Amino acid sequence: MAADGDLKLGEGKGGKKKIILLATAVLVVLVLAAGAYFYFLGSESSDPASNVEVADSQAAGESGPRPAEGNALYVAMPRPFVFNIPGSARDRLVQIKVQLLVRGSNNETLALRHIPLIEASLLAAFSSANADELVTTTGKDALKNKALSDLQQALLEVAGSVVVEEVLFTSFVMQ
Repeated sequence: MAADGDLKLGEGKGGKKKIILLATAVLVVLVLAAGAYFYFLGSESSDPASNVEVADSQAAGESGPRPAEGNALYVAMPRPFVFNIPGSARDRLVQIKVQLLVRGSNNETLALRHIPLIEASLLAAFSSANADELVTTTGKDALKNKALSDLQQALLEVAGSVVVEEVLFTSFVMQ
């Protein structure tokens, strides 16, 4: 008989454990649901401070070319750029794989249409670099910025608008 009493006590403890486990699971689900609700609610509402910054930048009359608004799309260059650059000790061989950040499908179409112009512009910017500068992160960033400005200028002359928002290095190898 003692064995039956022990069995009943064990079942009662297991039932309490199940209730505690179930209550904890429900609490976790509620916390996650509340977090998701506030996350999406916050991302949909517009921040008045950001609207003021946009109005201020437009009022200041920024004359720089601005890319069109839209979804961010990435255009991969069909082949990597391979070129020689001079260095203080010796010349180096560099291989860079590039993707372009464009906004909207219209700019994507323009970028794909002007791939030869884009490749020529990027290769000219890349081959003007120095190996000693490209060893550092700041040198790579400077090269990226120079390539972007040269590319935007070339596309502005041909396409009539700024097509590319950013030049991204997806691979950078220097030997």
